[in-house]
Amino acid sequence: MTEINEVPSPFCGVGTDDLTVQVEGSTIRLTHNGCAVNAMGFEQTLGDKEAKIDGKTVSLSGAAARAAEFLYSAKQPIIGGCATDVNGMRALLSLADRIGAVVDNMGFNAARNNFLTLQDSGWMNTTLAEVKNRCDVLLVVGTDLETVVPRFFQRYLWDNAMHLADVQQRQVVYLGKAPSGAASTSPSGQKAQVLACDDAALPEVVAVLRALVKGQPIRAEQAGGINVADLQALADKLLAAKYGVITWGAGALGINNHAELIVQTVSEMIKDINNKGTRCSGLPLAGKEGDLTANQVCGWTTGYPARVSFYKSYPIYDPYLYDSKTMISNGEADVLLWVQAFNVNAKPPLCDIPTIVVGRCGMAFDKEPDVFIPVGTPGIDHVGHAYRTDNVVAIRLKKLRDAGLPSTTEVLSAIELALSGASHAN
Repeated sequence: MTEINEVPSPFCGVGTDDLTVQVEGSTIRLTHNGCAVNAMGFEQTLGDKEAKIDGKTVSLSGAAARAAEFLYSAKQPIIGGCATDVNGMRALLSLADRIGAVVDNMGFNAARNNFLTLQDSGWMNTTLAEVKNRCDVLLVVGTDLETVVPRFFQRYLWDNAMHLADVQQRQVVYLGKAPSGAASTSPSGQKAQVLACDDAALPEVVAVLRALVKGQPIRAEQAGGINVADLQALADKLLAAKYGVITWGAGALGINNHAELIVQTVSEMIKDINNKGTRCSGLPLAGKEGDLTANQVCGWTTGYPARVSFYKSYPIYDPYLYDSKTMISNGEADVLLWVQAFNVNAKPPLCDIPTIVVGRCGMAFDKEPDVFIPVGTPGIDHVGHAYRTDNVVAIRLKKLRDAGLPSTTEVLSAIELALSGASHAN
C-alpha cells in the first residue's frame, strides 16, 4: 500500500489539492480531506480494461479502426460528453475538425446561462484566492454549496485570510435555497442568514434586491415570500461590505426557467454595487468532470465555448442549434462519439445511431455501444491539467497508479490516425 499526499482533484471544481489517498494495486481510497464528490470520483472501481466492438473484446487498434470507419462514413457526427483533461480536449477538437463534427459538452445547458450573460453584457468576477483573502460578505444565490462544492467553506472562507483580521467575522447569507448542512456556520458558531424562497420566485427576488441596491422604491411588502425589509437589510449589507462576493451554481439554477435572467440580474447588480463606491465580485461555480476545461480549450482554439460545429471546415457557434440531445432526437445526427473519462455513471444518451464510447474504465451500459474503448482518468491513471471554477488556474493532476490504460488523448489520436487508413481503403 502506498500513501500519496497533496493530491489535486479534477472532480470538485474548486482546486482541492490537499487530499491524501492510499493506493493498493488498482484500488484507491481517499483517507484525508475527502468529501462526497471527491470520494465518488477517486474510489470508483476499475472494471474491465478491454476494448469492445458490439460487446466482444478486441484490441485497441481494432476498436480505433472500427470507430474510424463509423466516423468516416458519417454525414453529421456528434462528439458529446467532452469530459476529459486539457490534452484530451485538444485531441477531441482535432478529431472534430477532421470529420466535421458537432462538439457539445454534456454540461453546456447549465453553463449556457452563464455564457449568454457574459456574451450579452459582461460581468465582474473574482478568483478563489480573492475570496479567501478579502471576502467579508458572501451571498449565495439559489444554490446549496454543500452539495455542489462540499469543502468550499473549509478551504476558502474559514481558513486564514491575508487581508482580514478575523475570518470568523465574515457574514454568509443564503438567498433562495437553505444550506443542507452546517459548513457555512463559522468556527465560533455563527450560522448563515437564510432568506428562503421557492425556485420559481428567485427571479422576482433578485430583481427586487437589485432595485433596492440602486435605491429604487419598492411599494410591495414582500417579494417571493421574503419581506422587502429583509431584502433592504441585505442590500445595505452588500453596500457596506469592503469586498462582497456573490456566488451561484449554473447547474443549480438550471431547474429554473429563468436561470439566465437570474445570472444576468445578479451580474448587473454586482456592477451597481461597484458603482456605489465599494467592491463586489461574482463567483460562478463549475469545473466538475472537465466542463470548464472543455470550454476553455474550445475557447482558445476556436474562439467559442464547447457547442460548435465544424461541418463547414471552420467553427460555427450556436448555443441552441447544436444541442446534441436535440439533434439526436430530431434525427439530425448519424454517429455519436461520447467522451467521458471521469464518471462511469455519465453514460451516453440512448439512441438508435451508431455509438462510440471513449469512457472511464468500469462504465456499464443498458445498451452496449457499437464501440467501447475504456480509458484512464486524468489525475488517477495519468498526469494532466484541468481548469478549476475561477478559470484562472489549470490544476496539475498527478498519476496515482499504473493500470495500463490509455489516455483519452492517445485513443482519440489513434482514431484520427485510423481515419487515414479508412480514407485510403475507400
